[in-house]
Amino acid sequence: MAVDVVTRTTIARPVAEVAAFAADPDSAPRWYANIRSVEWRTPPPLAEGSEIAFVARFLGRRLAYTYEVVEHVPGARLTMRTAQGPFPMETTYTWAPSADGGTTMTLRNRGEPHGFRAVAAPAMAAAMRRANEADLRRLKEILEGG
Repeated sequence: MAVDVVTRTTIARPVAEVAAFAADPDSAPRWYANIRSVEWRTPPPLAEGSEIAFVARFLGRRLAYTYEVVEHVPGARLTMRTAQGPFPMETTYTWAPSADGGTTMTLRNRGEPHGFRAVAAPAMAAAMRRANEADLRRLKEILEGG
């Protein structure tokens, strides 16, 4: 069973500002509660082909994975993918102007868990959704000055 979790928020800041902060891997530990560390495997700046290693805690487990940037349209879209491990994952951020002059940011995580994790996919998706919603709230607080 595939996992496909989409969450979104509206942030009262310009698209360019939200996208620049959210797309910067070095800022990820500030707004992602589960991310503990980030290490560039390729030199910055972020571009298609960039590789970034993350260490996170999720559902009580330590996860170490490397994302490869497969699409980067500054200010519009960022897609990163990892093929390693028992749960290959793709993460996509999109940013669009909101009706009130701010930014609507969408965060999408999708993947195909293998082995015993496939059985737990529904619970994993629910936990991911809760974590993503909390992370987007934190991002909104940071960027809106809260």
